[in-house]
Amino acid sequence: MGQIQGGCRRVKKRVAVLPGDGIGPEVIKVALDQVPNDYDYVVIEASADRYLAEGALITDEEVATIASSDALLFGAIGDPRVTDGVLERGILLRLRRELDLYVNLRPFPEIGVTFVRENSEGLYAGVGERVGDVAREVSVNTVAAIERCARYAFEYARARGERLTLVHKRNVLVHAGGLWTDVVSDVGREYPDVEWTYEHADACAYHLVQDASRYQVVLTDNLFGDMLSDLAAGLSGGIGNAASANLHPDLSTRTVRCLGLFEPVHGSAPDIAGTGLADPTAALRATRMMVEELDKAGERSPDVEDERSSRRSRERANKESSSS
Repeated sequence: MGQIQGGCRRVKKRVAVLPGDGIGPEVIKVALDQVPNDYDYVVIEASADRYLAEGALITDEEVATIASSDALLFGAIGDPRVTDGVLERGILLRLRRELDLYVNLRPFPEIGVTFVRENSEGLYAGVGERVGDVAREVSVNTVAAIERCARYAFEYARARGERLTLVHKRNVLVHAGGLWTDVVSDVGREYPDVEWTYEHADACAYHLVQDASRYQVVLTDNLFGDMLSDLAAGLSGGIGNAASANLHPDLSTRTVRCLGLFEPVHGSAPDIAGTGLADPTAALRATRMMVEELDKAGERSPDVEDERSSRRSRERANKESSSS
């Protein structure tokens, strides 16, 4: 079933791998060398080439394969031959929604800042319309979604002894920003040992450039998290260094096996594909994040807890036998 490490059973992991387009297959090939020997992986062939040849983005069967894996390691998607957004919405956003990957975790060790971004709602919820000369996008924000993301962020900050900053724009986005503030305030009361503050998104952008050390864990919504984490990447040596994890970390609410999708933040860079110039740093970091998160999830799994409980029982029995 698996190896025993430190007295606990290490269950063999199964990872789905989606290399994708452009430099994606190149950087993923390098990253797979870092996958532990006790990992199995299955390749998902979704790509621009297949879409152009067959009209298929990602099949239901492939989504099911990913859902039944422990994690997905993702390369990159995007191709100039395909209308902008078609591949991203049809593959990446579909996976985020169907696997309910509600936390986007983006650490930037060079500047000591980690972004925890709510990954399922806000302006990226896909609610809106265009009628004639008018277009509207609706920002959807619910207590349930904010609360579960906020709780993850507070747990993350507590585990590292770090400060948390809630970032929004409540002075203008009074309804969404007000809800975020109320919910985070409620959750924060459960973590009296975690220091936290609020800051407007535009002020955060300014202060990141001026003095990033004022932040440690930044909790924010989908749109602000997308933009500000790219700014943080620019301050950390470039987008080619940045890795991202899209997670459903709560085992009690996860309906599928898959913990999350791990990816480099950079795009497919078709202009340098096949030239040998692709930098695999971000893919390597994404792979390390995947292994670390799966190890942490394994530590919390019922199998490991059962093994620990059984081991403690054996130890007690041995002590009682020795003392009798």
